[in-house]
Amino acid sequence: MGLPSVAEVEAEVNAFVDQHWDLEMTVGEWWQALTDARLMAPSLPEAAYGRGWNRELANAVLRTLASRDCIGPPTGLGMMLAAPTIAAHGSPEQIDRYIPRILNGQDAWCQLFSEPGAGSDLAGLQTRAERDGDEWIVNGQKVWTSGGQAANMGMLVARTDSAAPKHQGMTYFAMPMQQPGVDVRPLREMTGRALFNEVFLDNARVANDAVIGGLGDGWRVANTTLAVERSHLGAAAVPIASTFPGPIVGNLGKAVSLYNKRRGGEAGVPPVGPALWRRYVELARSLGRLDDPVVRDELAQLWTLCEVSRMNGLRAKGGSGRTGGEGNIAKLFMSEMYRRFSAVGSRLLGPGATRLGEDAPSMGVVQEVVMFAPGPAIYGGTDQVQRNILGERVLGLPKEPGPAKETPFKDLLNN
Repeated sequence: MGLPSVAEVEAEVNAFVDQHWDLEMTVGEWWQALTDARLMAPSLPEAAYGRGWNRELANAVLRTLASRDCIGPPTGLGMMLAAPTIAAHGSPEQIDRYIPRILNGQDAWCQLFSEPGAGSDLAGLQTRAERDGDEWIVNGQKVWTSGGQAANMGMLVARTDSAAPKHQGMTYFAMPMQQPGVDVRPLREMTGRALFNEVFLDNARVANDAVIGGLGDGWRVANTTLAVERSHLGAAAVPIASTFPGPIVGNLGKAVSLYNKRRGGEAGVPPVGPALWRRYVELARSLGRLDDPVVRDELAQLWTLCEVSRMNGLRAKGGSGRTGGEGNIAKLFMSEMYRRFSAVGSRLLGPGATRLGEDAPSMGVVQEVVMFAPGPAIYGGTDQVQRNILGERVLGLPKEPGPAKETPFKDLLNN
């Protein structure tokens, strides 16, 4: 059977909402209902509690839920990264163990990849995992861990064989975060928030049956996670209310009515895209600057960026003419869009762009963008890393000179 049409998906979701949505139900009950109906992550394969739908159909589900003022899937890295990675590389038992608890919000995940000496060069990581019977003992430090303070599970990449070459001695684990030996310390950025954390691992433990993708195959599995991340970060988000999952934040038992009025982008940093562009147009109109030729030119350039980014996403979804670098291109577009939205917003507000708070010009939306704009060029793989990948893997340019790829990791210079 082929894929349904967008109209058929919308009709199914509307019927589902008519039958199940109730403002008195809890967040956990609603997420479980969506999971049982395989509408929580329909782009996942059927064997991984999805439907195998493309992004267009998955977005149709979200748009329909948003139009009915329902809350959407859990936010965070479980839905975004862990579920697709486990669906691609996990065993059937691991898929059954982890993915339902991601979809229904029982677990919240973080990404334990980057280290102080292994950020852009992730394969240089030195966190060690040593076998101890049916478990692995983990020691090391991770940094820039998004959502780590609220996660009870982590996607951990650790070195399990220092005698193997740099890219072959790593293993990917699903590690419990709530245990002795895991110390999460928030890092407050200039936005005033603590999106990122540093994580210290001191004899933390993870079961051998939590190895995802096989011993020593962590680089391949991690690349799946990174590819999904870049594609997701560069995609236009469907604005829909939601909240954070997992046992630490304690939202599962709360009524959905606490969250269903909170539209995406109204609190915190708004996503860049057509919705924010329209807000900028209204802001320019309210300030009497919509007829300013410089402002009009910059708004036109912003709209062009949004459209080209959207078309890149359509090319990736369509499968024709793919280069293999669509995710990297999308990530670069997102970085550039944040920079440009920051610059245009500052031009519109002038000195008012320095005022913060809800009583500030633009209700603080432009200010949030300005404060956050440097971040996207760094997290999820820096812009420089994306360009290196495109140059080497897509354009076939030579790699930078370095040791032979078969050199054992223990023989490489640190950092």
